[in-house]
Amino acid sequence: ERERERERTDDPEVFFQVFEAMAAAGSRALHWVFKIAHRPSTMHFYREVLGMKPLRHEEFSEGCAATCNGPYDGKWSKTMIGYGPEDTHFVVELTYNYGIKSYELGNDFGCITVHSQAAYAAAKADPSCKVVEEGDGFVDVTAPDGYVFHLVNKAVDPSCDPVQSVTINVSKISTSLDYWHTMLGMGIVDQSDQMATLRFAPGQAALVLRQAGGAIDHATASGRIAFACPSKQVSEIQSKAKAQKYTVLKELVSLDTPGKATVEVVILADPDGYEICFVGEEGFRELSQVDDQAAQLLDKAMQQDDSDEYYAKKRARQAQRDAARKAESEEK
Repeated sequence: ERERERERTDDPEVFFQVFEAMAAAGSRALHWVFKIAHRPSTMHFYREVLGMKPLRHEEFSEGCAATCNGPYDGKWSKTMIGYGPEDTHFVVELTYNYGIKSYELGNDFGCITVHSQAAYAAAKADPSCKVVEEGDGFVDVTAPDGYVFHLVNKAVDPSCDPVQSVTINVSKISTSLDYWHTMLGMGIVDQSDQMATLRFAPGQAALVLRQAGGAIDHATASGRIAFACPSKQVSEIQSKAKAQKYTVLKELVSLDTPGKATVEVVILADPDGYEICFVGEEGFRELSQVDDQAAQLLDKAMQQDDSDEYYAKKRARQAQRDAARKAESEEK
């Protein structure tokens, strides 16, 4: 990989030093955030088909200060799920907003590519899976909420992460590269007129930019990608984005999780409106430790989920209040 990178720069030695410096600095891809509306079927897909395991599960009574659950201020849950600890694996964050029955898909998210013989076989064998054959040893399988996973029938070393990349669609490759490569400093692993593959350092899950040929619509299902960097660099990234007139969606904030570490967070947006979360490495490593009780907490939450009844009553009460206000207004 580094040899391919050497061929892409006028000064290979300088690029090599920068690429190695990024790895040494600890900048790394963490996870992609999906909003989900169908929690039991979604968890079946991730656990039984993809073969991922719950790493952490948390329940919240109100919306996240960093809008982790989207523009919703009610009760929600977060489940981190993957093939191994977030210290060494790229994982998925599943956010479930109680009472939200569906999300509209846009044309933004492409797919997550996974190398796994077990997942490939499970997807083809599971009658609940929507599978599209893409060639010999390749299938696209769609999760219950419409997100696509590209599964490759290929084994990986047990010490390696089966998640290879996240693909997103962009309106213009050159504009996106100005942001992700030039401004954020991700290294270009591969590039063509219609596609570019980037990562902060070798061995990480890659970000693949794919030209869509038009405007990007995130709709309501829009996700988010998260990266970690040394805490002192979080504010520097924010300052750099502001200096270059890029969007900062959420300025630097310290997020407290009861009984756990405090994490420094800033939320940016690229030229196509993709949300990008940078968190302080030191606090996040402590916060992201695997919870052995995650699966049990998740199962308990699903068993106790009475949100259909709760929100039906809430809507009925709101309708009564609206009717009372209307009647009072008509009397006046």
